[in-house]
Amino acid sequence: MTGQEFVVGRGQDLDAGPSGRLGAYRALDGSEGAPLYLDLDGPHAVLIVGKRGYGKSYTLGVVAESLARARGVAPVIVDPMDVFTTLDQPTRGDADPVPADVIEDPAVTPSALDSRSWCALLGLPPESGAGGLVWQAAGEADTLDGMRTVIDAVDASNTDKRAAINHVDMAEAWGVFDADGLTAQDLAGPEITVVNVAGMDTDPMNAVVRGIGEALYQARETETVDRLPWLLLDEAHTFFQGVAGSALSTILTRGRAPGVSLVVATQRPSAVPEVGISQSDVLLSHRLTSEADLDALQAAQPTYVNSSLADEDRMPTDTGEVVIVDDSTESVHAAQVRRRDTPHGGDSPSASDVVAED
Repeated sequence: MTGQEFVVGRGQDLDAGPSGRLGAYRALDGSEGAPLYLDLDGPHAVLIVGKRGYGKSYTLGVVAESLARARGVAPVIVDPMDVFTTLDQPTRGDADPVPADVIEDPAVTPSALDSRSWCALLGLPPESGAGGLVWQAAGEADTLDGMRTVIDAVDASNTDKRAAINHVDMAEAWGVFDADGLTAQDLAGPEITVVNVAGMDTDPMNAVVRGIGEALYQARETETVDRLPWLLLDEAHTFFQGVAGSALSTILTRGRAPGVSLVVATQRPSAVPEVGISQSDVLLSHRLTSEADLDALQAAQPTYVNSSLADEDRMPTDTGEVVIVDDSTESVHAAQVRRRDTPHGGDSPSASDVVAED
């Protein structure tokens, strides 16, 4: 199939709707074949995996560029490593600009988290005295001040009240909760919204992703936004294992009907819950060598893949090479990811760079 262009997630009908160029087929001799695209018209769950340094985040940036230029979609990329803020920089050569809006210091509304998530976020068992108070407060109030007011008014021991309020104060100190925090309308523009959470600890980072995921899903459920949201996440294992995990699982299992897509990238597929692999209809695998990671992919490998993805003759060996499993068309493709049009912010520094500067 290397001689004919193909749209992953759709087939060979390039004119049937929006798509973005991923790269090109990789022939057996390493040469470049026909163009390969990704369907951006319908909702998808895309999983990008690969060990460090082989192009996982780079590929996520390629998808982000394509989404930013597509019509009818509202792409949002959460940036935990400060490598995608370059999307708003000038493009190379005569490439079209990438419309991007970078949000630094993002915040979400406290009501974006339900009572169970608030207890999990603060490390309080719901059945404990302080946990029960936080559970009640989160269910009755939309602001942190309101939560404190609810806790203070409840007939409970002063010790439990003080512990509950101290935990709410801790959440406020993270700086990611605001009654005027990000809404689906803020995120539903035609440009790609880059939400920079680099430098945050795991818990507040998860709170932001939980709030964004819930907002986008609910907005499409209630049809308060027209464009179809695409949520892109790097270092996805960090979020699947935190309070954001339930929101991501909801999008994976129920996002197709309202039209919400999820693209997640991770160097540790073994740390992603089984639903994160099994519900993905497009898998892009860069090189992997960890036995646990290979086993995780093997466990969810479709029956139409006639040989293991871990086989040496199939597993990519060089940076930028990728094997694509497309469940929509039940096909497998060997490809080379295209070059990004905007600068890639994920390159690692080296000591030799410092020497050269000196």
